Amino acid sequence: MLNSLWLGFFVVAGISGFWRWLALRDAAVFGAMVDSLFGMAKLSVEVMVLLFGTLTLWLGILRIAERAGMVELLARGLGPLFRRLMPEVPAGHPALGLITLNFTANALGLDNAATPIGLKAMRALQDINSDPRTASNAQILFLVMNASSLTLLPVSIFMYRAQQGAVDPTLIFLPVLLATTCSTLAGFISVAVAQRIRLWDPVVLAWLGGAGLALGAFIFLLASLSHAALNAFSSLLGNLVLFSLILAFILVGAWRRVPVYEAFVEGAKEGFDVARNLLPYLVAMLCAVGVLRASGALDAVLDLLRHAIDVLGWDPRFVDALPTALVKPFSGSAARALLIDTMKSHGVDSFPALIAATVQGSTETTFYVLAVYFGAVGIQRARHAVACALLADLAGVLASIGVCYWFFG
Repeated sequence: MLNSLWLGFFVVAGISGFWRWLALRDAAVFGAMVDSLFGMAKLSVEVMVLLFGTLTLWLGILRIAERAGMVELLARGLGPLFRRLMPEVPAGHPALGLITLNFTANALGLDNAATPIGLKAMRALQDINSDPRTASNAQILFLVMNASSLTLLPVSIFMYRAQQGAVDPTLIFLPVLLATTCSTLAGFISVAVAQRIRLWDPVVLAWLGGAGLALGAFIFLLASLSHAALNAFSSLLGNLVLFSLILAFILVGAWRRVPVYEAFVEGAKEGFDVARNLLPYLVAMLCAVGVLRASGALDAVLDLLRHAIDVLGWDPRFVDALPTALVKPFSGSAARALLIDTMKSHGVDSFPALIAATVQGSTETTFYVLAVYFGAVGIQRARHAVACALLADLAGVLASIGVCYWFFG
């Protein structure tokens, strides 16, 4: 899938370039394409410099939390809920702790760090799978919740916005929080319907009801604020939550007599390795996207979409964010490249860039997650996993567009 997508970017760019040269007499198009190649290669390295620091910081902080027992404590707290959502997983099974740690990494926006933990969790679930070739209910629920991308702190998105010069990188904190909640609910409810999970169970109802009431009260509070107040509140809350979480992990670690400095360095070394391995993929995708835009192909497609939206009488400002949304289910690196390209082309705080960032923070690479997680354990029959995950993606994209019109419209 990724090979075809990458190849397709260059083939379409080549066709568009020759069309502009031969039919439109634009001899400068190939110079622009070559300049874009080198420019995007340079941009990849600049992005990676900040990515090194971000992943190193957060994996170091997560290691403190892990050694302080906070992840194990969270797993015990979620145990009663998981026993009802995944009844085939025995109480106290190692998969539950790994699932909790994976959700924690995803919630912090560390999708690259969450992947190796998620693979361990999937293998642990495979150990108790009665049919190794067919995805179990627990594996499907775990995969769809990953694909729904529950992101409470989109740290990676903050980092990309900071690298592109955003005055306030955390401005999209609340939009992402609301959009990712919609995608997660859509994914969870679709799986619950397909697997006939007893949503009326008192424990499940308590969790869902509490989350629903909290979200409803939060939205009611936000509805009374002006656009300027919403932006200010999102910025304050994002920075406050971010720093408070770091401080809480460190203080609890110190209270539990964890050598916090040594634990941080131990986790940070892993973050350095993860970030280093991402550079080739980032260069590949950013260069492909850069050539596609320089050839005029991407702008031509967006112009067609914009014309269709105009005919329908809708506001077309969200169209420039659609490339990120359309590519995200297939490739995280391609969507990341398109997000950075949108920020660079339209401005980091432009309306399309804000929507693209929100989409990136509230949806997941469904087919990539499916291939990696199920492929790692040899599952061949995904059952209802794909349909439920794509429904979550659709909900996340639509919610991102709606929320950004509400906040930044």
